[in-house]
Amino acid sequence: MNKLDREARSRILHLLCEGNSIRAVTRLTGSSKKAVSKLMVDAGQAASWYQDRVFRNLTCKRIQVDEIWAFVYAKQKNVAGAKKAPPNAGDVWTWTAIKGAHYPIIGALVLFGLSA
Repeated sequence: MNKLDREARSRILHLLCEGNSIRAVTRLTGSSKKAVSKLMVDAGQAASWYQDRVFRNLTCKRIQVDEIWAFVYAKQKNVAGAKKAPPNAGDVWTWTAIKGAHYPIIGALVLFGLSA
């Protein structure tokens, strides 16, 4: 089994954070979609583990909150008529909490299947 070196992992995560799709990252780096997807999941789990342990008892005077809408497979209104929609198909809402500009996200919540 081949493992990506530190530089390759760093480049892949950088490209994903810049907004490139998984397919675009595979073309740019020569890595497989499976390797990019696994790295993305592993990085998310590592970030969650870190934030759960470090972001405690924060002294926040002001928090910015925002929501992001997206969809999986099809928009919620079109899921009923979709032929092979997966169970989590439809609208996806992500809410984020940020401690001002230039700070990391201090909290996030992702919910599937909510209608606006």
